[in-house]
Amino acid sequence: MNDTRRGGLYGVAAYVLWGLFPLYFRLLESSSTLEILLQRLLWTLPVCLLVVAATGTVGRLRALLRRGRRVSALAGAAAVLAVNSGCYVYAVNADRVIEASLGYFINPLVTVALAVLVRRERLRPLQWAAVSTGALAVLVVTIDYGRPPWIALILATSFGLYGLIKKQVGEDVEALAGLTTEALTLAPLAAAGLAFYTATGHGTFTQDAPWHAVLLAAGGVTVVAPLLLFAAAARRMPLATIGLLQYLTPVLQLLIGVVLFHEEMPASRWSGFVLIWIALALLSTDALREQDRQSARRRKRAPAAQPVRAELRTPEE
Repeated sequence: MNDTRRGGLYGVAAYVLWGLFPLYFRLLESSSTLEILLQRLLWTLPVCLLVVAATGTVGRLRALLRRGRRVSALAGAAAVLAVNSGCYVYAVNADRVIEASLGYFINPLVTVALAVLVRRERLRPLQWAAVSTGALAVLVVTIDYGRPPWIALILATSFGLYGLIKKQVGEDVEALAGLTTEALTLAPLAAAGLAFYTATGHGTFTQDAPWHAVLLAAGGVTVVAPLLLFAAAARRMPLATIGLLQYLTPVLQLLIGVVLFHEEMPASRWSGFVLIWIALALLSTDALREQDRQSARRRKRAPAAQPVRAELRTPEE
């Protein structure tokens, strides 16, 4: 199996796992959003450390921890991701999975907007059309809900900011070392928060032993596994292809919300989602075109291969 195909399998696995998270969080209905979030933040660290030890990347982690600015930036990324995770858990527990799926549908559009606002990038015509259509879709959904879709906007913005910070940190930071550093910055806060939460009589870790505790502790695996699968896919696949795969997650979330959780989905709300899908089609088309243009430029810059001159020989020679 070649690297690209293997990367595709890693990418599909990562996005399918993220898409199935509502089913996992529904198993923790007896726990509050805060407790689930704190347990996930706490258990992410030991899972990361086990993977670091198993893969022999302790040296990379130590080297990263000596780079103060990188550690500070990763701490910021971890805080933003914690907001994203907490908001997502709340959405599932509050029967708003469809709105959460909307957040991940509009996330690529928010990412493009952040590139303009923060990195001063210039949008191409199709990107402008996609962002404009996405803004119209949010307006339609706002009218349908009778309020702004806050959960969707928080999820899209926080995940977009997380990606932006990671981009600013630099591609030379290895994925596992970066994730472990993020976990190190938040685990002490999570442990202190859980200690206080349990001392006040609100903890559910010992409830329905041992299965509920196992499910809460598995939160660390649910953080680490898809992120590492995504990192493995990103190393092996073109960015445009990864961009297309990312829509697996909100599609699965939408199906779970509509088919399994029976959340309300009137025609007016469907119209907003259709506009989002049109915007994403425009964005994906632009990404594929840009990938083709870059490939063509690379081919032009590559030195022309020297023709091989074959010597003709007669059978007698």
